[in-house]
Amino acid sequence: MIMKIKTLICTTLAAGLFAGCCSEKAEKHANKQAKLMAEAKVSKDDATKTALAKVPNGTIKESELEKEDGKLQWSFDVAAPDSQDITEVNVDAITGDVISVEKESGENKTDKD
Repeated sequence: MIMKIKTLICTTLAAGLFAGCCSEKAEKHANKQAKLMAEAKVSKDDATKTALAKVPNGTIKESELEKEDGKLQWSFDVAAPDSQDITEVNVDAITGDVISVEKESGENKTDKD
């Protein structure tokens, strides 16, 4: 009985620590995103329209505001109908210009962290 109580306590503490770490990571990500949003001159909606213009009838699967190679950019993963391929469209978050358009095979697509 005492072993069950100790196990329960340890499990509860471990879960609490894990939850604390996850929420701290999420908070840091949210703070980073808020700082980047303050720098962006192009809204997510406008950048989305630009990205979707590059993939007719496409659907945004994932989007992110990020700094890459010193440039602030909106990055979109766009799925085209009847295809497993994903087109990554990067839009400059300052000027609204398309930085790049790259097709990625749906089979080779890896999740971003």
